[in-house]
Amino acid sequence: MASPHRERPIGVFDSGVGGLTVLHELLVALPGEDFVYLGDTARFPYGDKTPEQLRACALEIAEHLLQAGAKLLVVACGSATAAALPLLREHLSGSGADVLGVIAPAAELARDASASGRIGLLATPATVASGAFADAIGPDVALTVVPCPDLAPIIQSGSPFDERVVDTVRRYVAPLRAAQVDTVILGSTHYPLVAPMLQRMLGREVTLVSCGAGVARAVERALAERDLLRDDQAVEGAYRFHCTGDVEAFRALGTRFLQMPLGDVEHVTLTPLEVAA
Repeated sequence: MASPHRERPIGVFDSGVGGLTVLHELLVALPGEDFVYLGDTARFPYGDKTPEQLRACALEIAEHLLQAGAKLLVVACGSATAAALPLLREHLSGSGADVLGVIAPAAELARDASASGRIGLLATPATVASGAFADAIGPDVALTVVPCPDLAPIIQSGSPFDERVVDTVRRYVAPLRAAQVDTVILGSTHYPLVAPMLQRMLGREVTLVSCGAGVARAVERALAERDLLRDDQAVEGAYRFHCTGDVEAFRALGTRFLQMPLGDVEHVTLTPLEVAA
């Protein structure tokens, strides 16, 4: 008899709408699955928060998504993955729900893509400070790391891309060009929206690796190993959205990131939880 847990949704969360680029990849790769996405827009950005703050945010969201019936959690945020993934796995160990982050899958894709072993990383200061990407990629790779404190907030603002944005992106690209990288990891789920700029500035011979493609592959593998894939992937599943901030702003900007209509967005208030230091 099929497991009743197969019919439950996959939970996905991020500090804002950036994680919708990951959800987009999941919707394409796993069309028969249901999803519930939470954007913690009231506390955006995550990139300048301490590890302790990030762990507290992640734990509250995980509890909310478990209450929503999630059979698996995807941390669609580099900063939260770096700070909170071990804690989340420990916290969820008794729930039967697995949790995946964006760092290891992206690092795996980057290693596979790079012929020279020279890889670049664009990420938030919190992700860079954690060293999580460097650990995931390993010591045999020449990793050029560029912290980008203002790039995710610029993209999240929803303002039209102007010369200021182009200049900002060009400034972050300069060290990568100098290092002659052949692969660049977009270490924030917001960054795919400026991928055309990045590709133009880096050159077409440089491979851009986003978090979403690697995560989709990892999620499908994890569900298959636990016998949690829905039987009929030919029937489109449902997807729904929660956010902690302004609902209309989330819907308007989220449509741009997801490249699909969002429909109803439910405002939620998260319950604070105690987090061990």
